[in-house]
Amino acid sequence: MSRIKKITATGRSLALIADKSPEAQKAYKELKELYRFIKPKDADVLVVLGGDGFMLRTLHETRDQPKPIYGINFGSVGFLMNKYRPKTLIKRLEDATNVTLTPLLMEATTVKGKKILDLAINEVSLFRQTHQAAKIKISIDKIVRLQELTCDGVMVATPAGSTAYNLSAHGPIIPLDANLLALTPISAFRPRRWRGALLPHKSVVEFEVLEPEKRPVSAVAGPTEVSAVRHVLVREDPTAHFMLLFDVEHALEERIIREQFLV
Repeated sequence: MSRIKKITATGRSLALIADKSPEAQKAYKELKELYRFIKPKDADVLVVLGGDGFMLRTLHETRDQPKPIYGINFGSVGFLMNKYRPKTLIKRLEDATNVTLTPLLMEATTVKGKKILDLAINEVSLFRQTHQAAKIKISIDKIVRLQELTCDGVMVATPAGSTAYNLSAHGPIIPLDANLLALTPISAFRPRRWRGALLPHKSVVEFEVLEPEKRPVSAVAGPTEVSAVRHVLVREDPTAHFMLLFDVEHALEERIIREQFLV
């Protein structure tokens, strides 16, 4: 954290990025009057104004040159963001805690043999494309665990993503330091009572789409959606890391724990 203190104290190595919403644009102008910012590619720390979706998009767009990112919420939930307090920005950056997120790598192969790779910070999801349910074989570390899952879809979620779509699909909330991934079905029809599984974070998850021409399935990782997939492999990418900064009183670990007690 000493490096962050040094660069934020000078104000010379901060960049400001804002969503197009009126609220974020207003804050953008206010902060530009209070502090000096430089271009994102030259900065050491990025200050991002927007919601969770905009934060995820920014992380993807800066993944080739990852930098610590401090998000300020101008969206709805703001799970990955902090509150807007313009006059104390530098002090809060100096005191911020950091969380390093390891994304998932999706390797999707289409029915025509095309291979697409992309990263996902929250989850990699498979969805049926038509009115017919998808049929998917699931293997973990090359061992078949479900010969046939009939469902609307299925996902692999990271701890950071466990409180997002995974939670909406009744998947488990995972603490950040648990070293686990959630394998969660979306509206499973058969086996009817299967509710998913918790997997070691180094697991390699393989999805084989059964009857892909009759029951087409798409795969989604971050902003990338691949239609008509035949095979999808999901694993952690240990070479990729994203660092988020949080106010001490709004640490991400505490938010994830707190989510488990909301009623």
